[in-house]
Amino acid sequence: MSAGKYRKEHNCLNCGAHVEKHYCSDCGQPNLELKESFWGFISHSVAHYFHFDNKFFQTLSPLLTKPGQVTLDYLAGKRARYINPVSMYIFVSIVYFLVVYSPKHVEKDSDYGHISIEKKKDQNVTDSVNKALKLTGISKDIANKATKSINKAIQKKEFINLGFADQGKELNRLNAENAKLKSDSLTDIIDEYNDIHIERNDSTYAAYLSRQKKLPLSEQDGWYKKWKKKRAISIGEKSEVIQETLEHNRPKQYFLLMPLLAWFIMLNFRKNHIYYLDHLIFTIHGMMVYFIISIFTQPIMKHVFGEDSVVSSIIKVGVTVFLFWYMFKALTIFYQRKTWSTIFKIFWILILYAVAFKLSEMAMINLIYYVAT
Repeated sequence: MSAGKYRKEHNCLNCGAHVEKHYCSDCGQPNLELKESFWGFISHSVAHYFHFDNKFFQTLSPLLTKPGQVTLDYLAGKRARYINPVSMYIFVSIVYFLVVYSPKHVEKDSDYGHISIEKKKDQNVTDSVNKALKLTGISKDIANKATKSINKAIQKKEFINLGFADQGKELNRLNAENAKLKSDSLTDIIDEYNDIHIERNDSTYAAYLSRQKKLPLSEQDGWYKKWKKKRAISIGEKSEVIQETLEHNRPKQYFLLMPLLAWFIMLNFRKNHIYYLDHLIFTIHGMMVYFIISIFTQPIMKHVFGEDSVVSSIIKVGVTVFLFWYMFKALTIFYQRKTWSTIFKIFWILILYAVAFKLSEMAMINLIYYVAT
């Protein structure tokens, strides 16, 4: 693999040991001349690259097509053809987070423009539903009830999109109308809108405290409720920053949870009596498969078809089915267990990992919140 002119001297420039031929028997460094031509430097670098490239694809192909086999070969000592699991994991994870991770920045439009666009969309939805109900031959009473229910949901959505002052005006109008009609259904709507209005009022902690002071002492929240409210409002105000920081730290979360996932697998397959490190290597190979599949599918879903498209949904289902099949086959081959036993253990491994993932995410959110505040 080494490209360059070998030295005539027999002392290793790296460790000082005696070199018999072209490589030091102590440290493995090639005994090459220090000074090399430009093309020698380029050819040496290219040789290293293609050596890595060749081993990468020699590892990649069986890793994706023969679940569990790469781990078995590696642990059996057949390592020359494969890249070291940790080296490949680092390389694949870097590519994964460069390709898949992209912070979402929400563009803030004016409220009125946003509302007018939403109204048009909602009106189209109502009309479409109304026409569809008529075509099905459903009775007018049922169709009218369904349409009223949709209109009520749309009106609620429009009320939520209003600013705080406009919500107050709308509530005053509804209260005045209800004073004349005295309608139970309208009273229920007003109560629901009041809750939304109060929540909008409590968008800042200062506004929340101001509202609390206006209430009778018996109706005011205690210190614990006030602390919870302050924290909830603060997280809400910084939700975009917290979410972006959380996504930015996903690599650390995955990396830190990987030894825990290996431990979960070891607990479920403890009767195999193998070392924890073997479970960890198996887990590293499995995690790499997840990253590699995501590297190819996520950009297609995001940039070609759109994240919410039907095609993307089909791709997501296909990826989920493939990953479950891969996990099942890999565990069956590596641990030599029967079908139903393996499926049962997969169920518990996924539950344990999901709980650990959620708990670690909550811990990260709290840490980000306290650092941010």
